[in-house]
Amino acid sequence: MTTDGSKRLLVAIINDPDTIDEILSGFIELGITGATILNSEGMGSVLSHDIPIFAGLQTLISGSRPQNRMIFSVLPASLVDSAVELLQEISGDLEKPATGIVFTLPVDRVEGLAPELGGEGNPI
Repeated sequence: MTTDGSKRLLVAIINDPDTIDEILSGFIELGITGATILNSEGMGSVLSHDIPIFAGLQTLISGSRPQNRMIFSVLPASLVDSAVELLQEISGDLEKPATGIVFTLPVDRVEGLAPELGGEGNPI
């Protein structure tokens, strides 16, 4: 756990879109007050529909073209472990296939965040 005020970009791909509201509510409880959510599709899903040779992949994926959700959030490095634990509690063990993916990247500069999110004059 870091307490140096550094920030991380948390990127989570969640395979069960029905869990997004619960995840975001949990983020708020942790003090993570901003995130962007995008619809996304995995490579296997695209290939199984668009390239005939990969059609057999469809049996590994549900009958329809599944939509994942991607969560992007800039957060204090000190909250990364708690955020990942929350994602695993809600989504399930991320080590299991077709559950989701989460990773973080260091953030060197942020412009445009609200002060409570660590913008200028109120570092996180």
